[in-house]
Amino acid sequence: MPTPLPRPPRDDPRAAQLMGPPRPDDDEVDDDEEMPLIKVTRRTVVLGGLFVVLCIIFLAAVLPQLAGLGDTWKQVKQGDPLWLLVAGMFTALSFAGYVLLFQGVYVRDGFRLSAVESYQITMAGLAATRVFAAGGAGGIALTAWALRRAGMPKRVVADQTLAFLVLTYGVYMAAVVVGGFGLYFGILPGSQDWAITLLPAIIGVVAFALAVLASLTPPDLQKRLDGYARRHGRWARIAQKASNLPAALSSGIRISVNLVRSGDPALAGSIAYWGFNIAILWASFKAFGEAPPWAVIVMGYFVGMLANLLPLPGGVGGVDGGMIGAFVAFGGETKDSIVVAVLTYRLFAFYLPTIPGAVAYFQLRRTVARWKEERATRKTTVQAAQA
Repeated sequence: MPTPLPRPPRDDPRAAQLMGPPRPDDDEVDDDEEMPLIKVTRRTVVLGGLFVVLCIIFLAAVLPQLAGLGDTWKQVKQGDPLWLLVAGMFTALSFAGYVLLFQGVYVRDGFRLSAVESYQITMAGLAATRVFAAGGAGGIALTAWALRRAGMPKRVVADQTLAFLVLTYGVYMAAVVVGGFGLYFGILPGSQDWAITLLPAIIGVVAFALAVLASLTPPDLQKRLDGYARRHGRWARIAQKASNLPAALSSGIRISVNLVRSGDPALAGSIAYWGFNIAILWASFKAFGEAPPWAVIVMGYFVGMLANLLPLPGGVGGVDGGMIGAFVAFGGETKDSIVVAVLTYRLFAFYLPTIPGAVAYFQLRRTVARWKEERATRKTTVQAAQA
C-alpha cells in the first residue's frame, strides 16, 4: 500500500503554487488512464469534417424540403440582427450558468479547481455531448475522467456527478410540471392539449415521486446485503449488485439536497443554464416575428428536448424535429416561422458552442498534462526530502 505523500498546510499561501489543485493522494491518480471517447487522428479529423458538412447540408437543404419549406433559409437573411445578437448573448450566459453550477457542486470540501479549469472541463464535456448525444453520456464520461485526473476519488466523482445531474434536471422536471399543469388548467396562456401539457406534467410528477422513493434507499445498501448475498447464492449476489443503482441515486439526491440547504449561490447556475437557453429560443422567435407566450416556449422547449435521448449521430434532427413538432402542436405560429426559429436556436445553442468546446478539449489535454507534471515534481521533491 503506497504511503500518502505529505502535504503543506492548506493555509500556507505557498501551498497553492506548489500543489496546484489539491489532490487527496497523488499515488491514487492513474495518469495513464486514456481520455475517453474522443481520439484525434487524421481519420477522425476527416470524418469529423465530413460529419459537419453533412450536418450543414441536412439543415440547409434536406430538412426544409421535407417540411415543404424550400424558402426557409432565405428568411434567415431577413432576421433582425439585434435579436440575433441578443440570442448570442443569451448563449454565453447559459453556458456561464453551467460552469457556475459545476463550480458549486464539485469545487468544495478542500477540492480546488480554478474557474478556467472548470470552464475547460464543462465545455469539453458539452462538446462530447454534442458529438455523441445519447442523453449526454459522452460528456459525463469525459467530465468524470478529467475529475479523476484532477485527483478526485472515483466514488466521490460518481456521487457528485449524480448530484450535479439531480440539480440540473430537477429544474427541468419542475418547469415541465409547473408549465404543463398551468397550461392544461388555463392558469397560463396557451394550448390546453393534454398530450403536450398534462401528460408531460404527470411524467414529471412521477419522476419526482421516484426520486423521493430512491432517496429513502440507504446509500450503503450494497454493503448491508453482504451477508444475504453470501447465504443465498448467485441470484442474491446479482440482487446485491443491482442494489448499487438505487443506493447511488439516493446518495446523489441526498448530496444535492444538502447542497441546496447550504445556500451556495453557485447552485443557481442550473436555473441560469436552462433559463438563458430557453431565452435563446425566445430571441430566435423574436428575430423573425412574434414569439409564443412564455409558458408555450418553455413547454415546447422541454418536450422537444426529450428527443435528445435518441442515439442519433450528433443529435442531428432529433431535437430539431421534436421542438418543431411540439410548437406545431401548440399552434399559434406558422409552420414556416417555427422551423426557422427552431433552426436558428439550434445554431446558437447547439452548433456554435461546439467550436469553443473543441478548443476547450485541447486546452484540457494540456491542463491534464500539467497536473501530471506537477504530481511528478511533488513526488520527486518529497522523495529528495525523505532521502
